[in-house]
Amino acid sequence: MDILASLRSVIHPLHREGVKFVLIFAIATLLLFLLWRPLGWFGVVLTLWCIYFFRDPARATPVRPGLVVSPADGKVVDTAQAVPPAELGLGAEPRSRVSIFMSVFDVHVNRIPVAATIDRTVYRPGKFLNAADDKASDDNERNGLRLILDDGRDLGVVQIAGLVARRIVCEVQPGQRLETGTRFGIIRFGSRLDVYLPAGVVPLVAVGQRAVAGETVIADLASTEAARLAVVG
Repeated sequence: MDILASLRSVIHPLHREGVKFVLIFAIATLLLFLLWRPLGWFGVVLTLWCIYFFRDPARATPVRPGLVVSPADGKVVDTAQAVPPAELGLGAEPRSRVSIFMSVFDVHVNRIPVAATIDRTVYRPGKFLNAADDKASDDNERNGLRLILDDGRDLGVVQIAGLVARRIVCEVQPGQRLETGTRFGIIRFGSRLDVYLPAGVVPLVAVGQRAVAGETVIADLASTEAARLAVVG
């Protein structure tokens, strides 16, 4: 039973976006074995990494009304006040923005941060700067969602391509009502997500903290707690 539990902790379902890539890597590996065995083993390593990259683990999402959870796995790299992208229609006033950077080793499946209705999705082409760079929010290729919460407030979620990311996948449409933690897309390969919280709401995560998509609470719409700071040690 312990062995089975250990296997379940590292083996997860594959996101459908990854199926074709795993097949391509596997076929290439067979060809490399025919050419030269050491190259074949290199292909095996790359194929296993591809399976790992596109993993889609289940998550235990807290569902108390008002909780905003992380839409991505990764490191919190910014919790600044920032003006949302104009195309989202969130206004010109700065809001609390939580930015989460996903390395190529993080799960890249994105989840809805709070129960809401999709008001709009907007794709904008752009550059492919390092997603950890603050300029990435303004300059990089991105896909944004404006969410209308049950109490009428709005919230923005922006998928941002990174240095090696060349494909943003958004699987939801305007008008859909989605629950907290619902999968809504994926970005290939290394990227960033920005969350623009409703006016007056502060982040409950700090720069340097690790976030887990669908599980880590990044804000509470009903809380009056001050924004959090972290001490690294």
